[in-house]
Amino acid sequence: MYNPTVAWITFRALFGRRRALLFVLPAIVLVVITLALKGAHGTVSDWPALVLGRVGVGAVVPLTALLVGTSVLGSEIDDNSVLHLLATPVRRRDVIVSKIAVSALTTTLFAAVPVLIAGIIAQGPHKLAFGCFIGGVLGSIVYSCLFVLISAAMRHPVIYSLAYVALWEQLIATLVGGAKYLSIEQWSLGLAHSISNNGDLDSHLTFTPSIVLAVIAVVLTTWYATQRLSAFTVRAD
Repeated sequence: MYNPTVAWITFRALFGRRRALLFVLPAIVLVVITLALKGAHGTVSDWPALVLGRVGVGAVVPLTALLVGTSVLGSEIDDNSVLHLLATPVRRRDVIVSKIAVSALTTTLFAAVPVLIAGIIAQGPHKLAFGCFIGGVLGSIVYSCLFVLISAAMRHPVIYSLAYVALWEQLIATLVGGAKYLSIEQWSLGLAHSISNNGDLDSHLTFTPSIVLAVIAVVLTTWYATQRLSAFTVRAD
């Protein structure tokens, strides 16, 4: 399912654009905020959990995944260079899985790892830092699946992806109780809370539903992205 050649081509294209410089900006903001609060308040109060949860897992991870996930496939579809890839005998599923793998790994490096670094700055090698890191890894994977799907299914994927993060994750999932079960942020925070056992994390789900729902989302989005990419080939012909 994973194609190393497709992944390598994707990595080269991803970091060959100036847009790649944007990947590091959310992480820099997170670390700067953490350093500022550490200097002002030390480790006292609940600010580490609020920063790692709301800013790290809740903002840095989805924004980085958005920048990366919409780049690994969306830009190729926009300029029709994806036709050269689809003209090869590589299976569409392998293309999608490889794109998702590149997006998830890149997002983990540029978002989840900085969350871990910020957590260590805030409280040292504490369970909170490790829990939010694992939650960030989960978020990196699921967000990547979703944004690659959006890239395969829609024109202007950045707009739709941003609308998902801003409207669904930050507004609807916050105001509507049942929507938290369909929130990637809540799945990530649920896993982070299960590991760290920190009550200051804004988590409304436990370990089991967080993992089960995330796995279902990964399977469904990967499958549907494959179908959409196959349909794109038919339209292009």
